[in-house]
Amino acid sequence: MNIKMHRDITGDIHSPTLLAGWPGMGNVGVGAIDYIRRGLEAVPFAEVEMNEYFSPDAVEVKNGIARLPDLPSQVFYYVQHPELIIFESETQTAGPGGVALMTRMLDFAQQLKVGTIFTGAAFAMPISHRQPARILGVANRESLRDTLVPHGVQVLQEGQITGMNGLFLAVAGMRNIQAACLMATIPRYATNIPNPKASREIVRVFERLLGIRVDTSEMDDAVEQMDQTMAEIEEKIQEAFASMLESEEGEEGDLEQISEEQVPQVVMEMIERLFQEVQAEGSKEKAVQLKMELDRWNLYSLYEDRFLNLFREDQESSV
Repeated sequence: MNIKMHRDITGDIHSPTLLAGWPGMGNVGVGAIDYIRRGLEAVPFAEVEMNEYFSPDAVEVKNGIARLPDLPSQVFYYVQHPELIIFESETQTAGPGGVALMTRMLDFAQQLKVGTIFTGAAFAMPISHRQPARILGVANRESLRDTLVPHGVQVLQEGQITGMNGLFLAVAGMRNIQAACLMATIPRYATNIPNPKASREIVRVFERLLGIRVDTSEMDDAVEQMDQTMAEIEEKIQEAFASMLESEEGEEGDLEQISEEQVPQVVMEMIERLFQEVQAEGSKEKAVQLKMELDRWNLYSLYEDRFLNLFREDQESSV
């Protein structure tokens, strides 16, 4: 596995900070880093050659013809003022291959004399989308951890960070490179919905940490659209719940024990759990239950594509 240099920047940059992003819940971390990259007009200069590393677990079929999927993009960009290296990946890589990728990236980072590394991620919590996102921070050194607090970051006392966004910190620590991960809180029931509100909060912290300015107007529009979508979801649930309460035959079951304001969150968490169970177990009974719940709460139209994708994935795996 090699990193191909398209442009030698060693003479342009001397002690850069590395921002690295991989896809994750709500695409929160990589969404923030991608926005910064575009806002600062970062220039691509290198990419990871994945042909020796990427092992597809399926083929793509179109018109009866099978072909290997395209290799995922793994690109390095740079900004000269301030000195930044920005890495974006299209995929998470697990297992020994992921460790090999991180090892090679850190070789490259040391070659470029990177002093500090930041990653971004989401932190799912039982909260409503109406609550503002908070930024939690974890570092591989106490000194770096403590520098985050004055910039509006709350230190995560315990927990886990899954995937490359978290593992990169530990591997960097083995190289004696200081690294931290910024995590924006998101609703637990909306981990599969892009969350620009959480990404925007990470961008704002990076602005303070790195002394940069990024025009967030495009992100502001996306946040407004997301809020409208989530409000529509909650409104449909509230309407369905009110109808059930008015119906003489309606049985709200477990929902009768919670307040009306809590119903949307409980329902969304239940639907998310059913999606995960159907995907993990492939159970037709669970799929039927999921469809019934979506219809019950008048949410099928909002989840239709994701629901149908459960069965498309099952068909593709049998090709």
